[in-house]
Amino acid sequence: QAESILLEKRLYNKICDEINEASQNVYKISKKISFIDVITSFASLAITYNYCKPTLFDETLIDINEGRHPVVEESLLRDSEEFTPNDCKMDKKNSAWLMTGPNMAGKSTFLRQTAIIIILNQIGSFVPAKSANLGIFDKIFTRIGASDNLSRGMSTFMTEMVETSRIINESSEKSLVILDELGRGTSTEDGLAIAQAVLEYILKEVKCLTLFATHYKQLCSLANEHSVLKLKTLKIKKWNDEIIFIYKV
Repeated sequence: QAESILLEKRLYNKICDEINEASQNVYKISKKISFIDVITSFASLAITYNYCKPTLFDETLIDINEGRHPVVEESLLRDSEEFTPNDCKMDKKNSAWLMTGPNMAGKSTFLRQTAIIIILNQIGSFVPAKSANLGIFDKIFTRIGASDNLSRGMSTFMTEMVETSRIINESSEKSLVILDELGRGTSTEDGLAIAQAVLEYILKEVKCLTLFATHYKQLCSLANEHSVLKLKTLKIKKWNDEIIFIYKV
């Protein structure tokens, strides 16, 4: 038994020595295999779900034609339902969208799918859209959903404010900022004041492309003061006593 253990150690050490000698080749081969793995996965995804090749521009630009949310779309397909695509066209003269509409109308899905398309583009993948012309962003910031961190003494509202503070302090003119229902963690009056202050700061100081979804319709009056702010809503229609969501921006 002692001899078998010594033999095992000797063989193990020999293998380690051989690997160390060939470490550079192992590293290069592993890197190439991982690259091929990622690219073939992207290719399979693009073919299976009909993604398009985006055109890249060295300017601040989002021009998405019939963009889709890949996860929501796949979930709907399993239930034999179709996803409703949406366009998103933004540039320096049209840099901020203030999005309103009822709950469940599709605002959050639209915000998320836009961010996903930008991220997929920047990691080298085709994107879920009919066509896309996209600029390159230095950072993507999102504040979506309500959560707390009670173990660190942070309520839902405090978490929201800390994350929002980080966004407005770290974002630049080349960033993409997505904010969904900012200010809902406190009273209506305070929430409205916070949402307006943050939106105005982004419009005046940061000047980055921004998607800002809100239920504070009072913010719509800011479009009279800022030409870059465009008002968007989600379509609905009434039928008898029912409201039907169209899921179209």
